Amino acid sequence: MSLSGYSPPRSPVRSLAGAAVVALVLSIMMPAGIAVSQQAGIDRSVIPVAPDAPERYVVQPGDTLWDISAKFLTDPWYWPEIWYINPQVANPHLIYPGDVLALTWVDGQPRLILESGGPVRLSPRVRESPLSESINAIPYDIVAAFMSRPSLLTSDQVRNSPYVAYGRDHRLASSVGDDVYVRRLGSAAPDSRYNVFHVGDELKDPDDGDVLGYQGLYAGQGDFTRLGDPATLHLVDSKRETLEGDILLPNAVEVKLDFIPHAPKSTIDGTIISVTDDRSVTGEYDVVIINRGTRHGLEPGHVLAIWEAGAKVRDKTENSVSRNVQLPDERNGLFMIFKAYERMSFGLILESSREVHVGDSVRTP
Repeated sequence: MSLSGYSPPRSPVRSLAGAAVVALVLSIMMPAGIAVSQQAGIDRSVIPVAPDAPERYVVQPGDTLWDISAKFLTDPWYWPEIWYINPQVANPHLIYPGDVLALTWVDGQPRLILESGGPVRLSPRVRESPLSESINAIPYDIVAAFMSRPSLLTSDQVRNSPYVAYGRDHRLASSVGDDVYVRRLGSAAPDSRYNVFHVGDELKDPDDGDVLGYQGLYAGQGDFTRLGDPATLHLVDSKRETLEGDILLPNAVEVKLDFIPHAPKSTIDGTIISVTDDRSVTGEYDVVIINRGTRHGLEPGHVLAIWEAGAKVRDKTENSVSRNVQLPDERNGLFMIFKAYERMSFGLILESSREVHVGDSVRTP
């Protein structure tokens, strides 16, 4: 699927806390001296304006910065390089449903401007609106659901999270209606709900064999009825038995998606080491984990290309050059990082032409 034709499914915009006063003026830059009549001669390999870019677009609830960008640009991750931000804008990352974006041409230069604001705009340059109405970089619901119930646990989470120390009434395995005793809780509000995870198999870096994390198996949920050390957790949901040593993570997580898609400045060459739900293949709008992180220069908003590894095959033709053939790697899609740790990162697949597998490569686009 080409980026110019990419149109991901809609998803509701959910709450991000706080409020902002913001306006947005963006400009796509190109070499000076090109007249309006010369638009067809633009070198789109340098300035990736989509051939079918609309003259105007009304921002819709459920839009993301990625799909809006893909309507105007063939390569959406070029935003920071080609969009000019008005210096009077307090936070250029935010646009809202109802805003009208217009693609215009001024002195031979294409510009994407905020032609008019939605109903919450107070003036041409000033607006107050909850961040819950603003447009996220990628779908909030998908990322929030993964972060609250991850299928992969970091080493820090396993070492430092609250854990089940003992089952009430000497139970070795507990389920709905049972109480368990939890240690290392720290501060928590009464009646606060936590998710319980069983720590599964180790997840190793294929480059050096170091353990980067563990498979996380969702066991259930519980509410704290008494705080202290140990604290008492009452189980209200079970997908599998809760065991001694299982860890707890908050059910509600804060996910910040106020970043702009952009390519890493450094050269990245990593590997997909896990996909969600303990599967071996995945596709668009699924979460993948790679063996590269902040140590390698990655941060939320970075876009990486996915490459399918070429297989080794036999050339059985009669006049073959050689029998053993190494097929080339093939580019398969794109994904965006939304959470980066020191040596691994979580990313959301935005585009894939084929199934994405554990072991596929990820590289700077």
